[in-house]
Amino acid sequence: MKRNSFWLWVYRIAVSAGLPLVIPALWLKDRASSKSRPPWRERFWRGSRPAVPGNTLWIQAVSVGEVEVARRIASELEQRGSSPPLVLTATTATGLALARRTANAHMSVFPCPIDLPGPVRRAFTGIGPRLLVLVETELWPEMLARAGRLSVPVAVVNARLSQRSFTRYRRARPLLHPLLDPITRVLARSEADAERFAQLGIPRGRIRVTGNIKYDLIPDMAPLPWGDRVDAWAADRPILVAGSTMDGEEATILDALNALPGRLRPFLILAPRHPERFGDAAAILAANGFRTVRRSELGGAPEHPDALLLDTIGELSRAYRYAAAAFIGGSLVPSGGHNPLEPAAWGTPVLSGPHVFNFEEIYAELEDAGAARIVSGGNELARVLGAWLTEPEAARTRGAAGRRVVEANRGAAARTVDELRALWDTSPPPPN
Repeated sequence: MKRNSFWLWVYRIAVSAGLPLVIPALWLKDRASSKSRPPWRERFWRGSRPAVPGNTLWIQAVSVGEVEVARRIASELEQRGSSPPLVLTATTATGLALARRTANAHMSVFPCPIDLPGPVRRAFTGIGPRLLVLVETELWPEMLARAGRLSVPVAVVNARLSQRSFTRYRRARPLLHPLLDPITRVLARSEADAERFAQLGIPRGRIRVTGNIKYDLIPDMAPLPWGDRVDAWAADRPILVAGSTMDGEEATILDALNALPGRLRPFLILAPRHPERFGDAAAILAANGFRTVRRSELGGAPEHPDALLLDTIGELSRAYRYAAAAFIGGSLVPSGGHNPLEPAAWGTPVLSGPHVFNFEEIYAELEDAGAARIVSGGNELARVLGAWLTEPEAARTRGAAGRRVVEANRGAAARTVDELRALWDTSPPPPN
């Protein structure tokens, strides 16, 4: 306990000392990039907010991908007809926006508290959790320490620890070990993830392998407001959806498309990962000669467009249904990649750059099935995409293989909820 307290105080001092520098720097960065974050007042958990009934299941997610996992858990709980009151907190503005837009009447949504004693204490008091669920690798020391002090069980769900992250964490294992004591259960995506958590010091008796909830994705069949117009825009051209692209990737993708023969050049649906880059993406499209429809300005669509820019949030996963192929961003730059299962669930074959360490197991399985292809850069992207568009039937076969991979791996949400219900049923309600 003393060792735990010592390192927790070191952490508190470091965070407290850094915030006065970090907050102005982030404010200036956000002003320059037009990026939005949850207001700091909300992150410090000050001011009024809607009442929460207490005795809740609190799920903490970082951003969009983790919020989707949280939503799948919530859906599974509700389908069983026994869902406790749910509270979902998210760290990023995009994750928070998605959570607020999709929450139902049984779920409250708030920003994740800053990981300092005051905000975390106010969050625990306001939420009144009976069980705290952290999605993937959300290991906040202050939050964990508070849960331990209040005897609130903590479960890490869809728990993942890449080899890169594990190497970093392992160096700090003597510091981490006491801070991880409050974790009651680790529900890992794979045996490899389970082994890495064990090597960090989580007792093996607390670890279960429940699978990857992201495979439980069910394609959203709801129509898109522009769905009945996309065929006219494409004008018999195949469609490429480039999703979750990052700074530096759009130009490479457009160069690859311009390198294709005219008969193979696809209509592009482009969805940048971060809203603050929508304007930059529009400028890059224009500079490369792409006549563009902006999703936010459908009434101003040019004649014979070459691209649709999704400059709104929440439609990318449904856009993959129209694609002859999909390119998943965050992979031509060393960001770690994004989820390829959304296009795979629609039967769309997947292309990606080499930096996919956040989804390495998923890509390995899709590659083994022939449903995904890793390319080294723009030249190889043009070559492989050209080959797929030249033989569309072979590309559809690849896409169908990806759909089978998704369907064969479903069931993790149900196994995860089984574990969470067991923890819930054996945990006392929080004190009033």
